[in-house]
Amino acid sequence: MSSPKHMRRLREAMSQAHPVTEFCQPGAGVKTILNRLGRRDDFSGCDVLLHSPEPFYVGISRCVIRRVRQHVTGKTHYDASLAYLMASRRVGRDMQRQEAMKAPAFRQQFDQAKQELRRCCVAFVEIENALELHLFEACCAMELDTGEWNTFRTH
Repeated sequence: MSSPKHMRRLREAMSQAHPVTEFCQPGAGVKTILNRLGRRDDFSGCDVLLHSPEPFYVGISRCVIRRVRQHVTGKTHYDASLAYLMASRRVGRDMQRQEAMKAPAFRQQFDQAKQELRRCCVAFVEIENALELHLFEACCAMELDTGEWNTFRTH
């Protein structure tokens, strides 16, 4: 399947995006969320976070539902990497990641960023082929103009 077909499917999914709050309800893990979505298993694919209706972040994962959930429930800079980036912009980047996560002022901004993400919506499409998935992430970020958060900078 080609990138234009994936993009059409993603735009359709974006028109029916799910509130992120569906992915962080107390007592509801990945299996419960999958059941609510009518899916049996988690899947490889691309997700888009939206400040309705505008997309602002594109991500990919081998387990999309688990990853979306991590963005808003994660406790580390690895799990909730977008929240970490949001907090870093607010506080500054003068500390190492692990140091920042221990600093009360940074942690407050990190938790606030996760709360902001909970007010968003998410759309996703399944893409099994790993090469297509990785290429699609960059194409999708360019087409949806999510460059503020999708910088593709490496560590």
